[in-house]
Amino acid sequence: MTSKQRLTRALAAATAGFLGLALAPATPAAAATPRAECPRVLRCDWVPAAYQQTGDPADKETYGNYDVSDRPATNKIKYIVLHDTEETYATTLKIFQDPKRAASAHYVVRSSDGHVTQMVKTKDVAWQAGNWYINSDSIGIEQEGYATEGATWFTPAMYRSTAALVRYLAAKYDIPLDRQHILGHDNVPPTSAGGTAAMHWDPGPYWDWNHFMSLLGRPTEPTARPGSSLVTINPVFKDNLQALRDCEKNIDLPAGPSSAVPLYTQPSTGAPLFADPGLHPPGQSGTTCASDWGSKISATQQAVVAERKPGWTAIWWYGQEAWFQTPAGTRVTTPTAGYVVRPKAGLTDVPVYGTAYPAATDYPADFTAPRVSAPLGYTIKAGQSYPGGGQAPAGYFYAPTIDSSYPYDHTYFPGSTRYVTVQIGHRIAFVKASDVDVVRLR
Repeated sequence: MTSKQRLTRALAAATAGFLGLALAPATPAAAATPRAECPRVLRCDWVPAAYQQTGDPADKETYGNYDVSDRPATNKIKYIVLHDTEETYATTLKIFQDPKRAASAHYVVRSSDGHVTQMVKTKDVAWQAGNWYINSDSIGIEQEGYATEGATWFTPAMYRSTAALVRYLAAKYDIPLDRQHILGHDNVPPTSAGGTAAMHWDPGPYWDWNHFMSLLGRPTEPTARPGSSLVTINPVFKDNLQALRDCEKNIDLPAGPSSAVPLYTQPSTGAPLFADPGLHPPGQSGTTCASDWGSKISATQQAVVAERKPGWTAIWWYGQEAWFQTPAGTRVTTPTAGYVVRPKAGLTDVPVYGTAYPAATDYPADFTAPRVSAPLGYTIKAGQSYPGGGQAPAGYFYAPTIDSSYPYDHTYFPGSTRYVTVQIGHRIAFVKASDVDVVRLR
């Protein structure tokens, strides 16, 4: 580091301290091989992802494959994101070691035996979720496999290893073991209304969420009386046979056990499937595509009941009613006590966001690249309620280059606006706390 760089960094650190900001270190830790951050029972190994300049340093973002930070000193780690690789284990490691691929995760889990490899330190920010806000506050775990072939790749060894790793990380960073904090990649929201179609949908409908949450010590059990307004989706995985379609390959998939429960626009299997308004234009129905999570709700997700009819239940979903079958004598939902969010009195539409960034006024006056949250296009309407209410950390981690010679680089800007998490559809989202009431349903 040159004397000029040292001076720039010192001035930035001093400014950050004055403003109550946290400046992350700009260079990787010492070259000595670090010990993998894992429970001992897993015997994880360490294979570092690439951290390398790939172009002219004057061009921002010409580097890979993660950002050095100092979490949780800079900002809390609040989420764990589960993926599948859509590649073999060996190929995934090679991709994360190639700085030109601009992708990484903190851990990779092998299908055959559940072996875990760590590739990015948990203090650092991996490029894994497709949402920079979630990246900054999460740990990513890639699992070897292909989403449409889940029954083949999602082995008992993989479930056990991933569960042991998640329990360890959740305890270390005080992450709640619930489905608003333990996310699939398919639960991560876009950062803007136009980004919905580009979001990933793994680990997909064949990941057994009921089994996995049970391995975490959080099985779905009744916590409220029958007929409760809040329910947890809880079909029996082996009996919940769904015939879906791989729309990327244009082939029908054989009916198989699934965590997905189809959602309809009316209480009839002849009605159109529900369409995520962020994916489909008005008037278009949802699809049986495995990737189309707007037309499905997953086991272990919660929802607020809007209406009931014999054999059917309607829930609030993306601002509308969505119906699914609940035949008598068949377990589809479990009554649940918990918190929900609803618009404050007098508000007819509450905007929903895919990030919880600071307000423009939270940034220093001389900072030229503030990032603020933009509405997603979904709204919570008067009379509707959605699971949620947990506080979402407001902040933005600014890291456009590989080092901190750029002004304010590798700086975390906390926000003053309070946000809470909401499960408005298949993906989580955020609403301003000033717009909603958080109410406990029993």
